[in-house]
Amino acid sequence: MPADTLVVPVQPDARLTVYFDGACPLCRAEIDHYRAQDGADQICFQDLTAVDSDPEGTGRLAPGLTTEQALARFHVRLSSGKLVSGAAAFVTIWRQLPRWQWAARIASLPGITPLLELAYRLFLPIRPVLSKTFGAWQAWRARRQRA
Repeated sequence: MPADTLVVPVQPDARLTVYFDGACPLCRAEIDHYRAQDGADQICFQDLTAVDSDPEGTGRLAPGLTTEQALARFHVRLSSGKLVSGAAAFVTIWRQLPRWQWAARIASLPGITPLLELAYRLFLPIRPVLSKTFGAWQAWRARRQRA
């Protein structure tokens, strides 16, 4: 089984669950964008910063997924219990949202998802700097709008 997938048992009524870093301004902005889309009502967005902590670090996360793992890479849990991460997780969301299905179709072309995964892995080390810069820009913009 690929490193970016893990099958875990879930309740039969479970929806697509997106785990995201609510403390990251960049992540919050992206998730807010997805939440505003048609079809987002079929997705459960789980802010990892709001997950109850426990000694094993799993809180309300899917079995086999710790908060540390979920914060290190973007994860989505399908209703079947399968966990996908990285580029595959984004493509999973895009398939759910009608306005993003064009991107999912492109990602389904041969070789595209591996390229997206490579880009995602290159993005991960610079994410903290981008997030901090984006957060500072948002704060500046908010101050400017209040003035």
